[in-house]
Amino acid sequence: MTRRKARPGGQRRPQRAKDVLHGPAGARGDAFRCVGCRLDVSLVAPGTAHRNHCPSCLVSLHVDRRVPGDRAAGCGGRMTPLSLSVRADGEWMLIHLCLTCGELSANRIAGDDNALALIRLALRPLADAGIPASRVMLAL
Repeated sequence: MTRRKARPGGQRRPQRAKDVLHGPAGARGDAFRCVGCRLDVSLVAPGTAHRNHCPSCLVSLHVDRRVPGDRAAGCGGRMTPLSLSVRADGEWMLIHLCLTCGELSANRIAGDDNALALIRLALRPLADAGIPASRVMLAL
């Protein structure tokens, strides 16, 4: 994936409108059921043009190929949150791993995503390194 250069003045490019059909047989839906925690999730997501993951458990489905909202992926597998990445402008991105085909994808976080789940993902590398939690908390 190629990196985009920062715009002059630090301004963000507005998202383009996406005509995404989520319902059965191409009907526009207003919610979906999470495959991870079974929560009914509204498609309205603060901070992004469309929702592509559960705000509670951060699980997604592998339905998009290259463009968010294109629904061109034939896999349909469960995508588990693997890690976080931070763009040069400070925006957090969720890194998902498809458990069916093994593809990695990056998704923008939404304003209503579970903050505790995001922090757990951010701290996971420290937990895997064997650093005691008490030392991590002192560093913060």
